[in-house]
Amino acid sequence: QVQLVESGGGLVQAGGSLRLSCAASGRTFSDHVMAWFRQAPGKERVFVARITWSGGNTYYATAVKGRFTISRDNAKNTLYLQMNSLKPEDTAVYYCAAVRTPWRDTTNDKEYGYWGQGTQVTVSS
Repeated sequence: QVQLVESGGGLVQAGGSLRLSCAASGRTFSDHVMAWFRQAPGKERVFVARITWSGGNTYYATAVKGRFTISRDNAKNTLYLQMNSLKPEDTAVYYCAAVRTPWRDTTNDKEYGYWGQGTQVTVSS
């Protein structure tokens, strides 16, 4: 019933910017945390950033802090990830995810029950 649909991935040169979107449908998300994860080929899926839907409280992985910004548009039920100063090591499939309360460790992908299909981000040097 809950569906997350991602868009905005693509190819960008190092130092460039890209904005990812995740359209959420099926229910209201006021009691949810929403997050971005990423997975490079042959690697584990890792946490990128998360936001509480109601209060907009944000938290970032150290690797992206200061370069990426997570945000949401409550009226449109859309999650965003603005990525600036991109590096080749940012190359990965990016996934949006959501979890309803209660939550414990929002950096753990096992906490999340709803996932998007993923969108490819490739950063060339």
